[in-house]
Amino acid sequence: MQPGPVTATAITMGARNRYAGSLMAVGHGVIEFPLMVVIILGLGKYFKLAKVQVAIGLAGGVFLILMGAQAFLSLRAKADAEPRALEAKPILAGIVLSVGNPYFLIWWATVGLALATQATKWGIWAFGLFALAHWSVDLVWLQILSWASFKGSVLLGPNGQRIVVVVCSAAMFLFGLFFIYNAANILFKQF
Repeated sequence: MQPGPVTATAITMGARNRYAGSLMAVGHGVIEFPLMVVIILGLGKYFKLAKVQVAIGLAGGVFLILMGAQAFLSLRAKADAEPRALEAKPILAGIVLSVGNPYFLIWWATVGLALATQATKWGIWAFGLFALAHWSVDLVWLQILSWASFKGSVLLGPNGQRIVVVVCSAAMFLFGLFFIYNAANILFKQF
């Protein structure tokens, strides 16, 4: 899994919930497993359409900016307060970050399609094994990130944790701006 919005969110949520990465992977899988099947059935080409890329980029960008702002604003809460909206929904974050990431969908329409197609040549069982192995890597990686963030926040203390949240909030905000910028570029190329 490439560093990006899911990575930044796993680190941010992991600072307070050591299992956030696993829960985010469940949400990611809710989108990824059906997406694999849809792409194998031939619908992956639609993710390459400019209109689809613009819609996903704009929605994903806005969501990331809001998540980054929410994480940053959670720093205003008392140190012992639980910022419920941020950490209470890692499964939902995994779902929305997957759907709202145009690069995730483009990857599956290109590289992922090639890998999944190769797996289907050996039968449906090979495709199922490929899908499970691919998701398991996501699960392990996200859990490592959230666990390390949780342990790191204990070691770093409140000030260190605040720095991690600021950095991850800024990363989410910047990824959001990047998604919106790319969506606008695609849109303006149409005219």
